[in-house]
Amino acid sequence: MGVQLGDIVSSEIIDFDFLKGRAVAVDAFNTLYQFLSIIRQSGGEPLSDSEGRVTSHLSGLLYRNVNLIEMGIKPVYVFDGRPPQLKFYTVEERNKKREEARKKWHDALVEERMEEAKSYAIQSTKISHDIIEESKKLLDFLGIPVVQAPSEGEAQAAYMVKCGDVSSTASQDYDALLFGSTRLVRNLTITGKRKLPRKRIYVTVKPEILYIDKILKQLEITLEQLIDIGILIGTDYNPGGVEGIGPKKALKLIKKYGSVEKIVEKEGLSLNFQVEPIREIFLSIEVTHDYSLEWKAPEKEAVMDFLCYHRDFSSERVEKALEKLENAYSKIKGQSVLDTWF
Repeated sequence: MGVQLGDIVSSEIIDFDFLKGRAVAVDAFNTLYQFLSIIRQSGGEPLSDSEGRVTSHLSGLLYRNVNLIEMGIKPVYVFDGRPPQLKFYTVEERNKKREEARKKWHDALVEERMEEAKSYAIQSTKISHDIIEESKKLLDFLGIPVVQAPSEGEAQAAYMVKCGDVSSTASQDYDALLFGSTRLVRNLTITGKRKLPRKRIYVTVKPEILYIDKILKQLEITLEQLIDIGILIGTDYNPGGVEGIGPKKALKLIKKYGSVEKIVEKEGLSLNFQVEPIREIFLSIEVTHDYSLEWKAPEKEAVMDFLCYHRDFSSERVEKALEKLENAYSKIKGQSVLDTWF
């Protein structure tokens, strides 16, 4: 879910040309949830092969990355490691909600309430160990680098941005800003028309970028104070935050008092969580520099074997996608040799 900062942070709409030639650290789990949620059939069922194995994530990874690389964008997928202890409660609660949604999905299907069924199906989306390993395997076959974070993927991506190894983090969540990513790109993998939840309204989704320095200057606060705003409204480490405090009120209080501790003291608030451990997660969570960013020509035979002969993908469609990918690699910067791009 992430911290809900949308009401107070500003973004700039961009086109994909803006990212041309740039490496982008993609929040892998966030993106896989998007593919698994969106790429579904009319009743909410995910795409599956003849053995019932889910393939929505593989379809999304193949075709979306072909499009990105055709546009000259170099994706790097960063996978989550072990979450901080404070996140375990959040994970457990999310799993409970997914199981409840799964039951409601099945009930809606039986009663032929198809629109509700699809909504519940999306809410039941879960990433399994198999999905993670299959995704890493396909990305490797496609020649796209994968980075395994020791803990939170967004923290690792933010670190890679700060090191100058990639230009920005790509995620739908704003947490990357709290982890110090200087640039955050949203809507990289879900552009086009999107239906609003529980409404018959479709909106056009375009990529946008957020700059942490511009945000802090506009709000007239520090990064530490932005983290405190997140703590007040609720993060994955203290879901719900402080009752009755939303983003705008949190900003007002932080600008008046400077920190969560001062707000608690002056406003007489009581907290059911400790502030400093949460703050420390955002400021000093474990990351690694043990990664290699190397984009390679796709292993065509491996991709075909994996997707077509083991996951029932259309050979014709996959061949066309790989042809586009190979052409994209060869045409970038007007060079004909694949490796010269890298």
